[in-house]
Amino acid sequence: QVQLQESGPGLVKPSQTLSLTCTVSGDSITRNNGYWSWLRQPPGKGLEWMAGISYSGSRYVTPSLGSRTSISRDTSKNQFTLQLTSVTPEDTAVYYCARRSVGRTNWRTRDSYDFWGQGTQVTVSS
Repeated sequence: QVQLQESGPGLVKPSQTLSLTCTVSGDSITRNNGYWSWLRQPPGKGLEWMAGISYSGSRYVTPSLGSRTSISRDTSKNQFTLQLTSVTPEDTAVYYCARRSVGRTNWRTRDSYDFWGQGTQVTVSS
């Protein structure tokens, strides 16, 4: 029974840093060949993959956000965390964490993932 749960602030001011944590149960983020991602969907827009982390701790970030996006993990808590700096209103979105499916190699498509958190709304506004 795999479950993922996002946590973090619902409102962030422009120029500040957003930090979101995904807590995983029913699976280990260090399980062999496991891959874990952060994705987001702005209102009226498509799903965007942001960053991923592997079972061994390798980090992957989409080039368009690479200068201000980081992903990390705390294996003792079975958690991984997204940080997004210098936020603007264009970062307003529902943010999701997800587990990539076995046999998939593409980070960027919705059907690459088999378990998702419920999503958390983040609004960037002054």
